[in-house]
Amino acid sequence: MTAHTIKAKFEGHSGAKLAARLDFPAGAIRAWALFAHCFTCSKDTLAAKRISGELARAGIAVMRFDFTGLGSSDGEFASTNFSSNLEDLRAAAEWLAEHYDAPEILVGHSLGGAAVLAIAGALASVKAVATIGAPSEASHVIHNFSAHVDEINATGAAKVQLGGRPFTIQRQFVEDLNATRLADKISSMKKALLVLHAPRDAVVGIDNASAIFTAAKHPKSFVSLDGADHLLTSEADANYVAGIIASWASRYLPADAPHSQNEPVEDVVVGETGQGRFQVAVQAGLHRFLADEPADVGGSDTGPSPYDLVSAALGACTAMTLRMYARFKKIDLGLVTVTVRHNKIHARDCLGCTGEERDGGGKIDRFERVISIDGGASEALTDKIVEIAGKCPVHRTLEHSAKVITIVE
Repeated sequence: MTAHTIKAKFEGHSGAKLAARLDFPAGAIRAWALFAHCFTCSKDTLAAKRISGELARAGIAVMRFDFTGLGSSDGEFASTNFSSNLEDLRAAAEWLAEHYDAPEILVGHSLGGAAVLAIAGALASVKAVATIGAPSEASHVIHNFSAHVDEINATGAAKVQLGGRPFTIQRQFVEDLNATRLADKISSMKKALLVLHAPRDAVVGIDNASAIFTAAKHPKSFVSLDGADHLLTSEADANYVAGIIASWASRYLPADAPHSQNEPVEDVVVGETGQGRFQVAVQAGLHRFLADEPADVGGSDTGPSPYDLVSAALGACTAMTLRMYARFKKIDLGLVTVTVRHNKIHARDCLGCTGEERDGGGKIDRFERVISIDGGASEALTDKIVEIAGKCPVHRTLEHSAKVITIVE
């Protein structure tokens, strides 16, 4: 997922300082995304963190922030409304464009989804919008405090409990929600749209997803989050949504290539993601993937282990070396498959080791390489395959000593 996350602050619509987190990939940035959280939530919900992390793993940097008066942001929630949320989003997009790059992707959860739908058309840099459990009208959130609406209308304000916390809702907040109409903004935004919604969402009914999808023009997509709840409290559901958005968003970005002023890394860069005990994000050039340890040693098994990667390097190098030889010699060689098994064994048990190696004692690393050729190979060619495989550069590196220099910065 992310190579690192940094904190930031910027001025919201009222001048109050809003707290943000920027999730960076482990290398080149393909694009920036802006994430809008759910009603009275924060940038640090499980869904926000998981989705931002997965986008970062796909090379998409993410800015997630707390709206005015929520989370770690300054300002008074009571003075805000849906329109002010849109202005906070605009301020976030402008700050991002000034300090990094303009956002090309908007992601919104619940009321945050309604907010990104409402503002997407006004942000020229945005190419794609994804909503999660979003209402088709901002006024839908009024049902969260419907028992207090009469009091709010009569006295101008009321204290309500939302998610176990007290909030002051003013009349202007309700009036602003009721005055907002999203259908026209959705139909005219001219952005790619992904609607994700749980069929049994008890907070925002599935009919809202239908209304959003119907109002939108193509390209548009819908993904049903079967079994998920509104807040994506299940880690598995949050991870699923994160993966879907990351995969879908990639379609509307250039191929996995540098964005803005970033360059591909020349070396292999490995950074901890903060997810699980051992998970790391790996970037080699423009290629990104996770590495981890198996569950039986305390990992999350979300990627190959370090020795899996070493085995993969040996297998890949072997196949490539054989293909280069076959082309050079104009040999009709079927497709090559290399299976590599790694074990640590006692030196004395090593078949094929020299006497000196066996007498060294202790354990050694043993890589067993099985080479399969589609259509088979003659006996004479088999001997040559073994010889050429032994010339694979990774093979030679493993068989001969190497020097590792460590520098701490």
